[in-house]
Amino acid sequence: MNYLIGIDIGTSATKTVLFDEECRGIASASAEYPLYQPQNGWAEQKPEDWKAAVIQTIRVVLEKSAVPAKSVKGIGLSGQMHGLVMLDEDNAVIRPAIIWCDQRTAAECREITEKVGYKRLIEITANPALTGFTASKILWVRKHEPENYRRCRHILLPKDYIRYCMTGDYATEVSDASGMQLLDVPHRCWSDEVLQKLSIDPSLLGKVYESPEVTGKITQDFAALTGLSTSTVVVGGAGDNAAAAIGMGIVEDGRAFTTIGTSGVVFAHTSQMKFDSQGRVHTFCCAVPGCWHVMGVTLAAGLSLKWFRDTLGGDYVLRGIAEHRDPYDLMNDDAAKVPVGSNRLIYLPYLMGERTPHLDPDCRGVFFGLSAIHTKADMIRSIMEGVSYSLRDCNEILLDMGVPVKEMMACGGGGKSPIWRQMLADMYGCTVKTSKSQEGPALGAAILAGVGSGMFQDVPSACHRFIAADASCTPQTANMAYYAKGHKLYQKLYQKLRECYGDLAEL
Repeated sequence: MNYLIGIDIGTSATKTVLFDEECRGIASASAEYPLYQPQNGWAEQKPEDWKAAVIQTIRVVLEKSAVPAKSVKGIGLSGQMHGLVMLDEDNAVIRPAIIWCDQRTAAECREITEKVGYKRLIEITANPALTGFTASKILWVRKHEPENYRRCRHILLPKDYIRYCMTGDYATEVSDASGMQLLDVPHRCWSDEVLQKLSIDPSLLGKVYESPEVTGKITQDFAALTGLSTSTVVVGGAGDNAAAAIGMGIVEDGRAFTTIGTSGVVFAHTSQMKFDSQGRVHTFCCAVPGCWHVMGVTLAAGLSLKWFRDTLGGDYVLRGIAEHRDPYDLMNDDAAKVPVGSNRLIYLPYLMGERTPHLDPDCRGVFFGLSAIHTKADMIRSIMEGVSYSLRDCNEILLDMGVPVKEMMACGGGGKSPIWRQMLADMYGCTVKTSKSQEGPALGAAILAGVGSGMFQDVPSACHRFIAADASCTPQTANMAYYAKGHKLYQKLYQKLRECYGDLAEL
């Protein structure tokens, strides 16, 4: 039997999964590593930690499964996007990687917008300049660490540093490269215009591939470290959300997924290049060759419920310990007893500012309508509804852009909640399903490796063959009518408070 490996290099840990030729998980392993914050708003990691985690987890899955190395036909890589890895002429890491959640580059974002032009930047890269993206990080190093920049010979993204360690190749692929703000997203290649205007040498960047294309093979050195075979190919892979989409079968028009993790994401596939001129959502190349995805992000989705659990929900934690149950399950049980609308309590989930649709770093969370009748259960349900309203904001922008959503998959911690999935179905007005497989990005990366290694014909047909839906929620007419009215008030609250948020920030 032939096998595939999917590797997801996340922010908190790397997860490696070995799949058989039917894309069934055979063995998995994960390894954690630290995140460093040298200053407020900074976020860095050591690429060497990612490498050590990848080597460790590959060895574990091979040892657990006792699969012959030559039977592993392909490896797909996924992981955190936007991080800046810089190598010198000896291929040594110059400095810790500046990762996606780092916020030090506001001035560099203004510089990018001034040099390229706001409208032109969106036309080329499909997005406005954002602190999370890689281009602003490159400019920051050039300005503040000129010696490090002079030493730099190669710029790689996190998963592409792992690719270099595996194959010796400097390469990336279109989905991850889309988040660097250096790619011509409509044409799926580096933008000479952006690179020239930002004075970035294109020789620093790796070759761009489509996600299922083979970028190299395992070197002898890496084979010795892991037990892999030098005949195993490594494909382009994909950024974390693009790989998760493959792992849930989001590979054709009309299909989308919602993730409720720490942040919330609404991600839709499109065979036509579309972008939002206001920059409220991201458009990236997706892992299906010749296609794109559009993605809206709300910053405090599951984080809002975690905040409640940690600050006000101590009794749920204690009950969970006593009853050997997850506190979130207890919170779900109580929220299910509260009527739609949370007894006229509305929550604005702006604990960390917001990205879609407002791009407002100053807005903050609000409970509106709080009265003496309200209980913790009301607050829990209102948090879930408020996050869902925010996700509805994202979905409506996609619809306005001509990106239809007929069926939605749900994933992440919040996606496991039946009550939260029902809210999404009622908010979106479409069926919301879950996937039988819980491997997400690792499965998506493995499917891409199966295509590249010749085991599967193409990405869509492989997904149709291996991805199956599990639970399903259909919209309820009465709930849809209520949430349509509630959403209008939810949107009005932000507009009324927008000026006050700025005043609060200056207080």
